[in-house]
Amino acid sequence: MANPYEPTADVLTTCPYCGVGCGVTTRSSGVQGTASHPANQGRLCVKGSALHETIGQTGRLLAPRLKGQTSSWPEALKAVADGIRQAVQEHGSDSVAFYLSGQLLTEDYYVANKLAKGFIGTPNVDTNSRLCMSSAVAAHKRAFGEDCVPGCYEDFELADLLVLAGSNAAWAHPVLFQRMEASRRPGRRVVVIDPRRTATAEMADLHLQLKPGTDTVLFNGLLVWLADREAIEGDFIDAHCSDYAETLDCARLAAPSVASVANQCDLESADVETFFRWFAETPRTVTGFSQGINQSVAGTDKANAIINCHLATGRVGRPGATPFSLTGQPNAMGGREVGGLANTLASHLDYDTPGARQLLTRFWGAHAIPDRPGLKAVDLFEAVHSGQIKVIWIMGTNPAVSLPDSSRVREALAKCPLVIVSDCMAETDTTAFADILLPAAGWGEKNGTVTNSERCLSRQRAFLPLPGQVRPDWWIISAVARELGYGTAFDYDGPDDIFREYARLSGRALGCGPGRRRFDLSALANLSRQEYDALSPVQWPLPGKDMSDTSGTARLFGDGVFATPDGRARMVPVTTILPAQQASEARPLVVNAGRIRDQWHTMTRTALSPRLLAHRPEPFIEVHPDDARACGVRDGELGRLSGPGDHGYVGRIRSTDEVRAGEVFVPIHWNSCFASQALATNLMAGVSDPVSGQPEGKHGTASLAPFNMRWQARLMRRKDQLWPGEGLAACDYWSRQPLAHSHSWWLAGRQPLNWARWAKEWLGGDPNLLLEDPAEGRFRAARVVAGRLEAVLLVDPVTGALPELDWLDQCFAESELSQEQRQCLLAGRAVDTEDTGRLICTCFQVGEKQVEAAISNGERSIDALGQSLQCGTNCGSCIPELRRMLDRHGSETMANDPTRSASLA
Repeated sequence: MANPYEPTADVLTTCPYCGVGCGVTTRSSGVQGTASHPANQGRLCVKGSALHETIGQTGRLLAPRLKGQTSSWPEALKAVADGIRQAVQEHGSDSVAFYLSGQLLTEDYYVANKLAKGFIGTPNVDTNSRLCMSSAVAAHKRAFGEDCVPGCYEDFELADLLVLAGSNAAWAHPVLFQRMEASRRPGRRVVVIDPRRTATAEMADLHLQLKPGTDTVLFNGLLVWLADREAIEGDFIDAHCSDYAETLDCARLAAPSVASVANQCDLESADVETFFRWFAETPRTVTGFSQGINQSVAGTDKANAIINCHLATGRVGRPGATPFSLTGQPNAMGGREVGGLANTLASHLDYDTPGARQLLTRFWGAHAIPDRPGLKAVDLFEAVHSGQIKVIWIMGTNPAVSLPDSSRVREALAKCPLVIVSDCMAETDTTAFADILLPAAGWGEKNGTVTNSERCLSRQRAFLPLPGQVRPDWWIISAVARELGYGTAFDYDGPDDIFREYARLSGRALGCGPGRRRFDLSALANLSRQEYDALSPVQWPLPGKDMSDTSGTARLFGDGVFATPDGRARMVPVTTILPAQQASEARPLVVNAGRIRDQWHTMTRTALSPRLLAHRPEPFIEVHPDDARACGVRDGELGRLSGPGDHGYVGRIRSTDEVRAGEVFVPIHWNSCFASQALATNLMAGVSDPVSGQPEGKHGTASLAPFNMRWQARLMRRKDQLWPGEGLAACDYWSRQPLAHSHSWWLAGRQPLNWARWAKEWLGGDPNLLLEDPAEGRFRAARVVAGRLEAVLLVDPVTGALPELDWLDQCFAESELSQEQRQCLLAGRAVDTEDTGRLICTCFQVGEKQVEAAISNGERSIDALGQSLQCGTNCGSCIPELRRMLDRHGSETMANDPTRSASLA
């Protein structure tokens, strides 16, 4: 169904993708970046630019469902409350669990945490932020005494040395990456530390393509090198840090020399020495780290190894000099603030914070606050699998796809007596297991606050009406609380009521424990509804009593006073812990998994925009050419990765030296709704960092072999037609791609089929256009009803080339096909249709062949390509690929990009 309503003009809100926290201004014709927002200053990435294409009722969950049947809110709320009440009575509070999401707004998060821990009495409340940021959280708390990011985005621009460790910011944080690019200047250097040569590495003056899992070795070696050359800030360490000597001794054992570091990390000694020297001689250094650091069994240690080097040089919370954790989700930090993690309570209070439980008992009027932390994500779902947890309520996330060893997570959900899912989308891999489905508000309908990765709190304002029976998450949770008999504590009139409550709590929490806590929103505790609605972006802490002083705090700890009991930072001795899964004869390849440029998490919303699937339209496997030859796979054909379990991963082979030999890369986004065998998490074991509980999501092992096929096919059906699901049984592989006017499937099989039979099945009726060539193995058929194209099937042997989709998709938009279109249908393209090649620029639909032609015609710089084709002139996400194409042609001269040459000086 098309979107039946349009955005109200000029509403300021925030983007729901990544942790940058971009401001968005809605227009009746679409969206644009908010120029006044401090995070993005008017920029948007390609996903943010397509936000208006993902709203509407297509695929929406619009009413509660009980056991698959549409229900009313009173029935659904009673069923949820009865299920929770019965589990608590029969099995205790620990038998109930909540699994939350960084897609929730802070007010939603707060109410869920309050209900679970304060009134139901279960500590088993965790969030999908456990999968991306919990190692950074644990590292902050060990080093600084509190989960605080010391710096701000401006520091990435001020830094003279920018180090990006385990971060493909060009694709995962593209707006912040644009700010980094725009601030390039003579003398500035960029170091990228990543096993894979990503789009971000294109910006690097030095790319350290280290062996996966050896980051602690590199940064321990850096600490030793700094100490041996007296490049540390001894006065800062003496006045403001503890445990330096023990930390250095541990580092010296792990990484005693440059040669040792180079050997363990599989790097050139000269490159290691260059990095160490640049770090030592550059006071204004920022180290940004993300999932390549966090998603590891040693993620907390890796982050602390980075922080150790910054503490040793006094580079924390100073302009252009700080460690900086790049948050993965739009409100991962907001969830951490209000207790979304299983090992926290609320307002940066932990279970072992003196006085914390007593404070919350009084403040909430609660009576059941647990006395110990709950189960973290991987252990939580293992407890579901074992039967310890009887009820799980999942909000706004898709753990059947995102958690490691996803086949076991699915087994757990199938066995759980009561699975409750709140979501805005009706069909996800997780909603398929739900006994109770609750329709939650989506982006554009939500109203509340989020906190981005520089501690900037922003208002996400609603600009769309709630469709059907959809309700905000805070409303749903509060309604269940009232049904359970806790109505007085959850009598909220709106999200502003909730905001004021947790802002008050933040001020009260400052008195708990001996530390010097920083999280404080108490200056906003008395906002009126009008002031809340008009709230401008602001960075916490906000400790002022004067409501007129809400300017915020850009940086923390620059004065050397930390949130520990004695005000001193803790340096943390770090040993080398290698990944849990190691390559073997049976599984010789290391598997790295991560994001692609134009998709978000499990594609439940971004796949609604056809152009966001055009850049990478199907699952793929990046493999080094040497490994491709050894495994017998060829570029452009299908391959299959076999991991530790019975479930594999099938994707299109991309042979590239961007990955190291012995390693492969796969995207995390595809799932059972979009492909038959493309769950990256099935290649990852359910092992976690022992400190943070964060799963090792970027280091699996597998073998690779060809996915041998007898045939491949392209099936396209009109968008309003349902897919005949039983037809999938005939295919050994399929992947689905939503287009503007149709749905398209890649199909492949190992056995020959009776095409006449399956064409009727897949086309939704007998074809009336048919072309069959049994000798060549080709079959093509189309079904046209009353002049309109309903479906088309194009089958080729595996050596054949199937046509591109644009022309065929446009045929589905026609109310009546022309004679020329009918004649060309089975060819799959009009004779005079331009083949633009693989998509490079999503914003302006510019293909690889168009860029190649422009370069050949003399357009030999990024600016020149932008002027002729518009590519690279909107979100900028395609610029790294454009630069790579220019570099291949030797066309982008230093004169065209003076900052590129100056940065090498």
